Amino acid sequence: MDFINFSFIDILDILMVTFILYQVYKLIKGTAALNIFIAVILFYVVYLLVKALKMELMSMILGQFIGVGMIALIILFQQEIRRFLLHVGTTYINRSRNSILRRFFSNRDGAKMKTVTAQIIAEGCANMSAKNTGALIVIGRISSLEIYVETGDIIDAQISVRLLENIFFKNAPLHDGAVIILNNKIHAARCILPSSENMDIPAYFGMRHRAALGITEITDAVAVVVSEETGWISYVENGKIENNISPDKLRELLIAIFR
Repeated sequence: MDFINFSFIDILDILMVTFILYQVYKLIKGTAALNIFIAVILFYVVYLLVKALKMELMSMILGQFIGVGMIALIILFQQEIRRFLLHVGTTYINRSRNSILRRFFSNRDGAKMKTVTAQIIAEGCANMSAKNTGALIVIGRISSLEIYVETGDIIDAQISVRLLENIFFKNAPLHDGAVIILNNKIHAARCILPSSENMDIPAYFGMRHRAALGITEITDAVAVVVSEETGWISYVENGKIENNISPDKLRELLIAIFR
């Protein structure tokens, strides 16, 4: 029978679709969107089965739903689609060391300044950790963070340990929110970040940790959190968190991402 005859193109087609579905699954795993994704897959399987059985009326009805449903899915999954495309683009840039994009976005002349910035952030977090001062610091990379910068107050000041500590001092007017660092400067403070929708986040993580996870899920920025309750320093990248790390470890991670 014809449907048993598979060509190389058919096998390649199946493998590509499987890969894309797996990547989408990894992005939405643990979120409420996963249930919608599974329901959509089941719905489409039913549509293919009905079509194969030549049930014309059901095929027509389900076909109309699928046609309109594609627009609805784009709206429902806009954050996941953006995250997927960002993941693909960021992976390409990071792996293509000699690519035009990487040469454009990298700043070799500022390597020393970036190392100093990493040291300042690590030292500031160490001091705040010792005092159990809560902090949330976002370091921008390629993705634009302007939409989040606009929610806070523009500072555009040279980064320093004292300035970081003053911003996050408990009674300071700018302590509530995130500091966004761009181009080795404190660009804005008191910024509002999106909270992660991941359902698997441990209950003991507070709003700072959820915001750090949220911003790193939808952009290529990294975030550093100092817990007000425990004093632990956490490093967050690509929606994954390293908890209770030392200041030296934080400095190494920041130098690595700057490079």
